[in-house]
This record gives sequence, structure tokens and C-alpha cells, in this order.
Amino acid sequence: MSTDSPTTDDAPNPRLGYVALNRTLREEDIRTNRGMRESTFEKRGLAYAGELAEGNIRGLLRILAWNVDHDIYFYRISSDLIPWYSQYELDELPNSETVLELLAEVGEFAETHDIRLTFHPDHFVKLASPTDSVVDNSIRDLECHGELMDAMGLARSPYNSINIHIGAHYGDKAATAERFCAVVESLSPAVKSRLTVENDDKESLWSVPELVESVHDEIGIPVVYDELHHQFTDRGLTRMEALELAAETWPDNVRPIIHYSESRRLHEADSAVSPQHHSAYVDGPIRTAGREIDVMLEAKQKELALLQYREQHSV
Repeated sequence: MSTDSPTTDDAPNPRLGYVALNRTLREEDIRTNRGMRESTFEKRGLAYAGELAEGNIRGLLRILAWNVDHDIYFYRISSDLIPWYSQYELDELPNSETVLELLAEVGEFAETHDIRLTFHPDHFVKLASPTDSVVDNSIRDLECHGELMDAMGLARSPYNSINIHIGAHYGDKAATAERFCAVVESLSPAVKSRLTVENDDKESLWSVPELVESVHDEIGIPVVYDELHHQFTDRGLTRMEALELAAETWPDNVRPIIHYSESRRLHEADSAVSPQHHSAYVDGPIRTAGREIDVMLEAKQKELALLQYREQHSV
């Protein structure tokens, strides 16, 4: 929960989004992350992968329509949309024509309704790893995300962010940053043009000022400010100072993204809970330093947390 003093110049209505699962529609079994074990993939192959992918994309379309009905125009797509995607190309699926048509429909719907769509690949993406196989797998994962966004016809811009962490320091932050930047420079335009990097939630890892200096200033990648993470890597900056520093790394024509969550430990007054764990709902207020910013709520109750926050704060 924010402890910075209230400011009079905060934008009154930041655009709020949420992550992947829609709890309301989940009760109707609307999902975007149906997957399978490796053994099932080996047994049932591309036909079943295509069936699951088609169902997931249809679920995504249902969620986006629900979002529009509830005036939500910012949404993070599950990275599990296409099961085992790193093992094949989309056009290898038996139902690839349908899958590609549905992906294009997602992009058209987003464009028609001005919905900002993003991805946040999981923590296994470690571009700065000193292990070649880890880097190769990370690149493949990111390229799959870029291909999906291209199939949707989304802008090659951080407006449609593919957001990642550096993920570790490997005992030498300077060398790690150099490796990270070198690998980013090798990525395809489908990925590099959309890539953003986020501050971490462990004191030894990457703060906003370190990312600005070591990544943005070197290769121009925008920095996503995470409100909860900043509490563990503040480097002496207030929340508004860190937010503004990160926001300045974004292109002038693209609204910056920030992540907002609150500690479950504080909400539940339970010292046994890790302070990094996200709460179910958020109290706010969410401060934006007067900027036009898109806020991704990372609360466990997803769209329910967003709707409650809007109601409480008349946003």
C-alpha cells in the first residue's frame, strides 16, 4: 500500500488492466491456458495441441468482449495461450488456418475497441544466463511471443509490450547487463521492438535506476516500474521518483506501463506470509505522478479486484 504523500497532480483516471484469468468467466469454464503434460503432448501431438490452442483463443475473445462490456481496455494475455508452442510452428497445426484466423480476430477486436494487449513471459526467460542452452530456450520462448503478436496484427511497439526481468545477477551485475543487452540486440524485430524490462523484488537484484542505466541507456529498452517490487530495490528513491525515472524511458507516443500490487502480508497482518506475495485486492490509492499511465493490477482476484478498486475510488 502506497505511503507516499498524496499529490494534487495525479491523473484522476488511469487506465487499469488485469492479468490473464477472468474469475467471473472461469465459473463458466472460459479459460485461455488449457495445456497438457509433456507425456500427453508426445502421445496426442499436434492435433490435440491445436484443439487446445483454438479453445484458448476463443476463450480470449470471450474475455476481451467481457472486458469491453465492463470498460476494461488493458489486458495481459496468458503466455500459455498456445500449448507447447516452442516445439512447433503455428502453421504445422492441423487446424492452423482456424487458429491464425482467430488470432487475427483478436487483433482486429483489440484495434476496434482500443484495447492494449501485452505479454509477460515467465521467470524461466533468462537472456543474461551464462548457460547457452538457457539463453537459446529463452530466445525461442520470446520469439514465440513475437510471432503470436504478429499473427494478431499488433503494433511492433512497446505499446504491445513483451515484458521480462533480467532475472539474476550471476555474481557480476556489469557483466550480466552486458550479456543481456547483447542478446537483446540479436532478437528479431518482432520481439525487440516490443520488449520491456521490469525491476525486481529482491534487494540484490535489479532496481529501476540500474535498469535505466544498464539497459535503457545502452539499448533503448523501456523500463516497467513495479510498485511492490520497488519496496525491495528502492536504492534511496521514493516511489514517485522511481516511477518518473522509469516513465521517462518510454517513447513519447506510448503510454508507460506500471505494475501495481500490494503485499498480502500487510493485508492479512500475517508475518508468516512472504512480503512479496500479492494480495487478493488492492486499497491504493494508485499514484501516477500526473502522467497518462496504464496500470496493470497484479492482484489475485483479477478483474474483481479491478472493479472493486474502481468502485472504491470512483475511477
